Amino acid sequence: MVAPGNTGAAVYDAALKRRQDMMGASGPMALVKNFKVFRIALFACIGGVLYGYNQGMFSGVLAMPAFKAHMGEYDPFDDAADQTKKGWLTAILELGAWVGTLLSGFIAEAISRKYGVLVAVTVFVLGVVIQATAQSGGHDVILAGRFVTGMGVGSLAMIVPIYNSEVAPPEVRGALVALQQLAITFGIMISFWIDYGTNYIGGTTLGTQKDAAWLVPICLQLFPAVILFVGMIFMPFSPRWLVHHNREDEARKILANLRGLSADHELVELEFLEIKAQSQFEKRTVAEHFPNLSEQTAWNTFKLQFVAIKSLFQTKAMFKRVVVASVTMFFQQWTGINAVLYYAPSIFKQLGMNDNTTSLLATGVVGIVMFIFTVPAVLYIDRVGRKPVLTVGAIGMATCHIIIAVIVAKNANQWSTQAAAGWAAVVMVWLFVIHFGYSWGPCAWIIVAEIWPLSSRPYGVSLGASSNWMNNFIVGQVTPIMLNEIGYGTYILFGLLTFLGAGFIWFFVPETKRLTLEEMDVIFGSEGTAQADFERMEEINRDIGLTAMLQGIDSSARKNDVEKRKEDIVEDGHDA
Repeated sequence: MVAPGNTGAAVYDAALKRRQDMMGASGPMALVKNFKVFRIALFACIGGVLYGYNQGMFSGVLAMPAFKAHMGEYDPFDDAADQTKKGWLTAILELGAWVGTLLSGFIAEAISRKYGVLVAVTVFVLGVVIQATAQSGGHDVILAGRFVTGMGVGSLAMIVPIYNSEVAPPEVRGALVALQQLAITFGIMISFWIDYGTNYIGGTTLGTQKDAAWLVPICLQLFPAVILFVGMIFMPFSPRWLVHHNREDEARKILANLRGLSADHELVELEFLEIKAQSQFEKRTVAEHFPNLSEQTAWNTFKLQFVAIKSLFQTKAMFKRVVVASVTMFFQQWTGINAVLYYAPSIFKQLGMNDNTTSLLATGVVGIVMFIFTVPAVLYIDRVGRKPVLTVGAIGMATCHIIIAVIVAKNANQWSTQAAAGWAAVVMVWLFVIHFGYSWGPCAWIIVAEIWPLSSRPYGVSLGASSNWMNNFIVGQVTPIMLNEIGYGTYILFGLLTFLGAGFIWFFVPETKRLTLEEMDVIFGSEGTAQADFERMEEINRDIGLTAMLQGIDSSARKNDVEKRKEDIVEDGHDA
């Protein structure tokens, strides 16, 4: 029997071992084990590709003469003209995504993750259709369409990963996170090359290029969106959402079906009780901290996310976490990564790539290197740690910015005779993207997700995502103005802010690799928060019978070990 004081450690270790014995292969190999798991992984990819494609596609469209002809002062042919309105064409998508992110938590909880995805895809498709009428509607239609599309993108970026993590079996959740991040960078990559290809439709100059050159990349988004919508109709509800809304019998059936096991199988029962424990934990936490919002109504669900986020600012220890999450996302965007993704053709043109086709080709390379260099982070981040990766990545990116600034300052008026200097600056942009791909791309999100106590995590991550989208919006808005007004000073600004980001990570952000929630509390000065969460969870586990089940598994595992040792001793005796 396990000593009472060691229940949490020994019993859960036994449960983990038992779970691993029953589940079999983990990670990417488990994705091919059965079609249901593969289908879930595929849907993670579609959501990520949509998100990434929308991030990258518009940069190439902005550079196309046929598109500029419809935009007037919002996308002027004269690079020296006022670029303020051009920033709005790009940045309004991020403003819409910020709104979508704020609403997505409420939508996913009130009507379910499944229907939340369907609503988000519908909004996304509506935005794309509005943009497709820009031949007659001009810049106003693009602005309206991109805002609506942004709302869909922001919601999808939040709801799809939540749905997949709740429906997928535990052995592939890590692989799904990796696939989601890779799918986003894959979407960015293919958007750049689609722009490069469609730029040739009719010709590459004003008067010869057809409107299809920019309409095709915009409308192509509809195909994966429709696939996601139709497929989602046939996908099950999230078992976790069903349990949270007191539909336990339905949740158990869906869980058994997803795992390909009978409803009374030990693994299904174990996972069901763990889901139920988490649901009870959230309900009791809300009842304790926000008793006036404990009743599960749509209005209470809507108010809860804002009241809970407000509470994060009211204690010093939680405010430290707020600073780490929001400032980390501030520096992620002010590295200038989305300045590159949104305005790469314009940037390369400023670096001496006067031919629009050449600048689009250089932009395509950005997508390839970003995709390739995201893979090392997925494989090694848990081994190396967050701080070294983020710090080295920031120093690398900042150095690239400063080198580009020096090259532009010396050669801005003589690119025609200094082609080598222009290509050197282009290579620095590619190297900058490489440094971002293995560091701040995936790692910033990891930091934001893991610094919170269990009871505050959904609201903390939502706050970090809001910081990300709002800074994304500001960068998209001001970049064309800065490129036009201060030239190489743009790269100096991004470089200095990225050096500051390296200092912030190294001196103010704790290393979170392999830290328990209790250890995180000590670092942030809120000792006891995680312990209180743990004690509440222990009480729930006992109430619903999970502890008894785990102890039974532990006793069974010990008995099996004893029997195996006896068999080994007998075999050794026979051999002697």
